[in-house]
Amino acid sequence: MQAVAIIGAGEIGGALAHVLARRDVVGEIRLIDESGRVAAGKALDIAQAAPVELFATQMSGSTDISTAAGAAIVVIADRMGGGEWSGEDGLMLVRRLVQMASGAVLLCAGASQRELVERGVRELGIARTRLFGSAPEALVAAARAIVALETQGSPRDVALSLLGVPPTHIVLPWDDATIGGFAATRALGEPARRRIDARLPALWPPGPYALAAAASKVIEAMAGGSRQRATCFVAPDDAAGRRMRAAALPVRLGPSGIAGVVLPSLNVHDRVALDNAMLL
Repeated sequence: MQAVAIIGAGEIGGALAHVLARRDVVGEIRLIDESGRVAAGKALDIAQAAPVELFATQMSGSTDISTAAGAAIVVIADRMGGGEWSGEDGLMLVRRLVQMASGAVLLCAGASQRELVERGVRELGIARTRLFGSAPEALVAAARAIVALETQGSPRDVALSLLGVPPTHIVLPWDDATIGGFAATRALGEPARRRIDARLPALWPPGPYALAAAASKVIEAMAGGSRQRATCFVAPDDAAGRRMRAAALPVRLGPSGIAGVVLPSLNVHDRVALDNAMLL
């Protein structure tokens, strides 16, 4: 993959640039923020760490959003001192990016950008495979950590999915979850599962470093460095005739964005909960 542009050099954008550079899975990272020389300064700091952290990713910083042109992936993060891109400002930014980087995948890294994904697809006509959000993957990582703590194990041994619209409509399909390759329902009784379910809303929104790690994982998967699936905010498919809202769903990723949505096995209760979460 040639280049990734990150719009916004705030906490999320700066952390993402550093994490992504350390993983050395893209050739170039362009950090862009209109606030003075913040982006250039952070890019220089990261570049100077290359000999110590052993990565070859090229770093650059700019105040000019047009430098995003030609990037394979454009990440919409957070402005320095201005918070995450969202609302009308976020939609205007997406419109500009579509015009100048027409072939790029647009990845929303912020926790408050679910509606931006939905509006970008519905109002601007962007393909739902090219505009999506990575924040739910950070919630999945937190859920795995809680399950591991409950079972006195490692998060690496925990596999689970989270669906819906956090924080109020989160669906964790326990029938599909595993711990060390075994069904999670064997290791966790009903009271423990209810405790975990009750804790999930308090984990939203994730912090900037968790959001940066989630976005980096998604980019790495698109770059071909990982075959892991990720949970992302995905816009609804209105072709079905029902007006739904964007929701967190597990997806397979490829160079062109979302290659497919991979729903886990859902029992009747989980299916109804997910439908209710997605209904407008």
